[in-house]
Amino acid sequence: MIVIAVTSVSCKKYLDVTPDNVGTIDYAFRNRNEAENYLFTCYNTLQNFAGTQNDPGFTTSGEVIFPNNLTDNQGVDPTGFNIIRGTQTTQNVGLNYWDGENGGQKIFVALRRCNTMLENIDKPIDLTVGEKARWIAEVKFLKAYYNYFLYRMYGPIPIMDKNLPVTSQPEDLKVKRAPADSVVNYIVRLIDEAVPDLPPFIQNQTQELGRITRTIALSVKAEVLATAASPLFNGNPDFVGLKNKDGEALFSPTYDATKWDRAAIACNEAIQNAEANGYRLHTLLTSASIPQNLTDSLKKVLNLQTTVTDKWETNPEIIWALNPTFGFGNQEYFMPRLTSDAAKNLIAQGTLAAPISQQELYYTENGVPINEDKNWDYNGRYNLQTGDDANRFYIHNGYQTVKAHFHREARFYADLAFDGGVWYGNGILGNGENALWVSARSSSSFAGPKDNIRINVTGYWPKKLVNYLTVYDKTMTWEDFRLPRIRLAGMYLLYAEILNEQGRPYAEVLSYVDRVRARAGLTGVEEAWTNFSRTPTKFTTKDGLRQIIHQERRIELCFEKQAGWDLRRWKELQTAMSRPLQGWNVAEESPINYYRPRTIVTPVFNTRNYLWPIKADALIVNTNLVQNPNW
Repeated sequence: MIVIAVTSVSCKKYLDVTPDNVGTIDYAFRNRNEAENYLFTCYNTLQNFAGTQNDPGFTTSGEVIFPNNLTDNQGVDPTGFNIIRGTQTTQNVGLNYWDGENGGQKIFVALRRCNTMLENIDKPIDLTVGEKARWIAEVKFLKAYYNYFLYRMYGPIPIMDKNLPVTSQPEDLKVKRAPADSVVNYIVRLIDEAVPDLPPFIQNQTQELGRITRTIALSVKAEVLATAASPLFNGNPDFVGLKNKDGEALFSPTYDATKWDRAAIACNEAIQNAEANGYRLHTLLTSASIPQNLTDSLKKVLNLQTTVTDKWETNPEIIWALNPTFGFGNQEYFMPRLTSDAAKNLIAQGTLAAPISQQELYYTENGVPINEDKNWDYNGRYNLQTGDDANRFYIHNGYQTVKAHFHREARFYADLAFDGGVWYGNGILGNGENALWVSARSSSSFAGPKDNIRINVTGYWPKKLVNYLTVYDKTMTWEDFRLPRIRLAGMYLLYAEILNEQGRPYAEVLSYVDRVRARAGLTGVEEAWTNFSRTPTKFTTKDGLRQIIHQERRIELCFEKQAGWDLRRWKELQTAMSRPLQGWNVAEESPINYYRPRTIVTPVFNTRNYLWPIKADALIVNTNLVQNPNW
């Protein structure tokens, strides 16, 4: 009842910066228990970020396609996926987190709740000093994170540090946008204030898993500062003309290299804190669910799969995940039909499809890009090849597929399901000799299109987002997990990126990249490029190493709602969207016809799409707001 009372009042007052009903607030803070309930309402918006379909980092990344012509969407909101098709307008803003529309959350309402919590924290007389300090710290972090989420989408935003009085006049509510650097400094200040009073880790995981820790806060601070130092927000000439109506510039026109220095200090502190508190890369030794008699090939693949799908409580790599009641959920959207009973029952949709370009992002088994490996047949990658005994744990023995699916790194087989690809799990465990495999050609196959509802339009499934213990047969049983929001591997790669931008020696930079590669079963960058790449010295230059780090990060964090944000801050999303997103000819049965790339989506993306538009109505109501460039 508290949540309903708190959220049902004043939801449309400009930016929702006026407080809720005073009587309701007094009731909400009459004692410790009621105040704790209000604390959890401050977390509520955060928990609503847990899904993938309304996260811009997932839907606008080019990693996944959702068809826009299905007879029935089967519970998927297509709004975010359609943004890359050019549907975004100032009258109809998709994933509108400013106003809380079209799949977006009401972040300004969330900020108002946080302000209300801080303004009333002294009222419960039975709240201990320690609890009060921790709750204040948690709410300050939440305020910081909600502002960070808006900053990534919109750039400069209004800073709402306090709720305005209920007696405020309409003109008082017409707040203006703060300069981008001021927003970043405000976010960082909130995190710095929160860190000392946050616990280093969660002791009572049964009741408190999901609440903010010191390591989470420090990691987010590093992310914020790296984002601010990145090309999108650091001296971007595209934003020079964005000013408030009083002439105040909202972006600095000058590149500032010291922003990377600030990010380096924060990222190093986050990593040191994480490692001191026992965080480490996930390995087979830390995964109790992997069968001991598994073949070495599948052990490597399953180790990478369980890096994401192992339980958060026992996974030492996950720094932060969200903890909704039902976990990640919706694994059926990412899963092919693997058995005859599954093909009859059609429980799983499998409609979220990865394009061919995502498959081609992964390295060869030699640890270099497929177009750079001098020993890999890049030009002949779409030629047919038959699975053999040597590759039977990756490609079904005797099945004809394309050469592109052979001799790839282990993350390729861990993250993607494809026609002919082996799927360990789904109730068939043991040593892997009898593992299931994907049959995806035409409607006559198990996984192929059966109707215009349950169809994968490219022939690639994001296998990474399915727990190998989830079973889809006559019925479906889910083995739940929490999708990581921050992993230690991601922090290592972020730190490598920052060090490279500082111009540090490549040996220092590569020490962090190579930790992640070693867990993936690859040799280090220097060894791999020297021995196998057509550009063997690429890693010795700052620009070359930047490309390597960016690709490594996109591979390692694929499908984890990160690539869309990274590609934006790097100003590389326009390049990624410059080519059509393609898939195989999935209705065809013969391999020679099936393996013909066809265009599924021709993305619509230009410079203005790097920032979200503010809805036109908001500009009419608040005449002090200015629109983002070119909208």
